[in-house]
Amino acid sequence: MATTNRVQSRKTSKSNGSGSSVIGEVKRFLHLGEEGKVTTLQGLFIEQLKDLYSAETQLIDALPKMAEAAHAPELKRGFKTHLAETKEHAKRLERILKGLGEKATGKTCKAMQGLVKEGNETISENASEAVKDAGLIAAAQRVEHYEIAGYGCVRTYATLLKRTADAKLLQTTLNEEAATDKKLTAASKKLNIKATLPAKK
Repeated sequence: MATTNRVQSRKTSKSNGSGSSVIGEVKRFLHLGEEGKVTTLQGLFIEQLKDLYSAETQLIDALPKMAEAAHAPELKRGFKTHLAETKEHAKRLERILKGLGEKATGKTCKAMQGLVKEGNETISENASEAVKDAGLIAAAQRVEHYEIAGYGCVRTYATLLKRTADAKLLQTTLNEEAATDKKLTAASKKLNIKATLPAKK
């Protein structure tokens, strides 16, 4: 009985050794540590790119609803213009991830889920036209500030990793996000004042 147990023990040891080796290789390939943690800047870069891709795809679904809910013509146009830009942002992320040998899918941006949920609450709000427009601008700027922070980080990672072409693409997107935020601020100066006036009956 003891001899049998020793034989089984040796077999188990060999099996575990082989399995550990394979798992170790897979983890190194995926840039993961022993507990599934990201351990390289490139691994973090990939993770953040996928998070932004998820954010952009969620925004592609949300922006048409925001455009429909907006009342001011310039705000409607702004949301529609940014929808076209957002689709291009998603394509750029796909291109960068493909160059890294990665697919854009596989991660859900929970922060954007929350921001979209807040935007939907604004859309459903029982408010005057001017107040709803002011609320939509606030929701949209929260999204822009989140994306500006995210793109600023991945642009910096791309630069540090000497992925010059990727850094340029990400900087282009970052510039467009910042420009959208400035347009929203400009629109708010007029629309927020409208929101202070008594609602038309």
